[in-house]
Amino acid sequence: MRRRLAALGLALCVQGAGAATQAFALDRVRLLDGPFLDAQATDQRYLMALDPERLLAPFRREAGVAVPVPSYGNWESSGLDGHMAGHYLSALALMWASTGDAQVKQRLDHVVAELKRCQDAIGTGYLGGIPEGAKAWAQVAAGELQVDNFSVNGRWVPWYNLHKTMAGLRDAWVHAGHADAKAMLIRMSDWALRLTTPLSDAQMQDMLRAEHGGMNEVLADVAQITGDSRYLALARRFSHQAVLQPLARRQDTLTGLHANTQIPKVIGFARIAHLTGDAEGRRAAEFFWKTVTGQRTVAIGGNSVKEHFHPTDDFRPMLNEVEGPETCNSVNLLKLTALLAQASPAQGQYADYYERTLYNHILASQHPGEGGFVYFTPMRPQHYRVYSQVHEGMWCCVGSGLESHARHGEFIYAHDGDALDVNLFIASTLDWRERGIHLTQSTRFPDEPRTRLTVDTAGTFALKVRYPGWVAPGALKVKLNGKPIRVTAKPGGQVELRRAWQAGDRVDVELPMRTTLEPMPGLKAFVAVLHGPIVLAAKTPQPGETLTFKADGSRMGHIAQGAVCPQEAAPVFVSDRADFIRRFKPVPGQPLTFTAPGLIQGRKDADLLQLIPFFRLHDARYMLYWPRSTPAQQSLLRAELAQAEQARLALDAQTIDQVAPGEQQPESDHGFRGEGVDTGIAPAGRWRHATQWFSYDLNDPQAEARVLRLSLAKGDAGRRFDLVVNGQRIAEVELGRPDTPGEIYTREFPLPPELVRAAGGQLNLKFVAHPGSIAGGLYGLRLLR
Repeated sequence: MRRRLAALGLALCVQGAGAATQAFALDRVRLLDGPFLDAQATDQRYLMALDPERLLAPFRREAGVAVPVPSYGNWESSGLDGHMAGHYLSALALMWASTGDAQVKQRLDHVVAELKRCQDAIGTGYLGGIPEGAKAWAQVAAGELQVDNFSVNGRWVPWYNLHKTMAGLRDAWVHAGHADAKAMLIRMSDWALRLTTPLSDAQMQDMLRAEHGGMNEVLADVAQITGDSRYLALARRFSHQAVLQPLARRQDTLTGLHANTQIPKVIGFARIAHLTGDAEGRRAAEFFWKTVTGQRTVAIGGNSVKEHFHPTDDFRPMLNEVEGPETCNSVNLLKLTALLAQASPAQGQYADYYERTLYNHILASQHPGEGGFVYFTPMRPQHYRVYSQVHEGMWCCVGSGLESHARHGEFIYAHDGDALDVNLFIASTLDWRERGIHLTQSTRFPDEPRTRLTVDTAGTFALKVRYPGWVAPGALKVKLNGKPIRVTAKPGGQVELRRAWQAGDRVDVELPMRTTLEPMPGLKAFVAVLHGPIVLAAKTPQPGETLTFKADGSRMGHIAQGAVCPQEAAPVFVSDRADFIRRFKPVPGQPLTFTAPGLIQGRKDADLLQLIPFFRLHDARYMLYWPRSTPAQQSLLRAELAQAEQARLALDAQTIDQVAPGEQQPESDHGFRGEGVDTGIAPAGRWRHATQWFSYDLNDPQAEARVLRLSLAKGDAGRRFDLVVNGQRIAEVELGRPDTPGEIYTREFPLPPELVRAAGGQLNLKFVAHPGSIAGGLYGLRLLR
């Protein structure tokens, strides 16, 4: 009862602000046989295989209590210590609500109890695993702020880290009714309130330049849980105005920004708007959603390259790079989508996006066998993905993956008054206890284009079934107890059946699926293939090649770093007819499996390639976006692709290590440090500079390094700084304005061979500003053979 009331508390407040529908609590929905139940079971095995004692170690260390086992490595030992335990709390609470499994609840109780012991030992309400957190937060309280886009006072995104813990405690209360978790969450919120009260609004906004997760969202939730407006005021102070204001004015200033830093902020804007009716936050959230899903998203529903938003008019990086859409982005966009859909149930665009992303990115991001989660999903032709291992990868996408596959039941159904909405076609049961209604959805969708809804208990209500945007106008068919029902709804709308239902009443819905081609935005020569909402792809193994699909625990292990296949060698759709669709042929007896005889060229086995749902394609290179051409233009297309890649691949082959200045993961991966540092985005790209110094640790395991190549800007002419490698100055640099095209140019600096030989594979590169000058701006850095 307590869990139910806690979950309803959030929903009731949302409705009070004018929302049209409410989601059902997770414990009201149970998944039946199908891909999502399989994904949930796989996630549960992974979740329970993790060692809670190792996840608790950072908190015990910071609380000064005994630490019986060491913490996990990877991100859990490199500055983001403790972030995974917050995700773990959320995942346990969600899994308990979704399954009712007693072992999951026992594990949740244990973790909460041990975290409470740590919080009690500290005594201030603070709870965290951030290294030397007490010192860092004391500096914040004193107004001593050194902020970068991913650090506060030298700590890696500390508010982001704390948000995970607070969100985990919130979920333990909302989804599992855990009273201790609620009390601990309020104590943490009180601590945050006391800590930030002395800070001016300007200092708060300066601190929010560093990634801080959804602090505004979770504090808004605390305000709703407690009824205390102080937490809502703090949630507003944690709303980043540099992002909120342009979005509220419907201005897209996202290019170059770290994508998943922004999405949780916007969830917070939407959450505050739901609680208060704030038009500005609502407008900002809706504009952000439309901009990202409409102009910055690929076929699987994901976005970003190397974690950052690229220009809306240039999707070429999506095809060139191997660090494609990040899974966390899609997880958080689904949260935002669900929140916005509650207030706009008639707008089928939300459900269409949710469905597409759920199947093609989220479901595809977990290995279906032993589990494991994907960080980047490359769109580059013939690349591949790598998966985490239980005790190795501690990335953000592992944490969000643990949560996302425990919550598959939460968007299937919704309700408004006496109306029951069916949003997704997923085999499941619904227990609408308040109205005494039980419903069963039986389906093999998407393998079969239909679903059956059986009313198991009598009652009077309206059943509203979504008319998906991918079903053609007039094509959706409905039968009630075997008799056809006239459908007047259109794609994007709902079919409404209002009646006094009897136990055993059946509604059968036919959802005809069409095969379509979807071009890469702005690149019509590259297309994805969809059948209904399902993205199809083909395995393209390379002869004689053995790849490793399991990521190790290294700092860069989440990237599929194997050789790239030249784009001119990728298979191509070739046809002199504009209508490619007729060439796809279903394989008898194999649902959602197609061949395209005569259409695919460029491989000896082209006619044997099978296009299957991307969510079922694992442990292989793949084609998801295909070049398309005519027979006459095919050779020209391959020549253009080869020319575009030649110089870039040659430079990549010469590169031993590289850093993208100002980008969070590349800088963290290379031990970024500095004083007087700053970063920003110019039309020419992202830069890093310092009034004092900044440095990176570069890897040269074979002692091959010969040259440093720096990318610099003509606009910084006159700046003077030293390049220092392992304590030795190798160059005194004065920037000029070379007579070359464009704003960005490169300069190369040779490395002394004896220095390289003595370095032991590790080169610390330091940029030291001359007095009165600035070191940088640095737009790119490569260590070359």
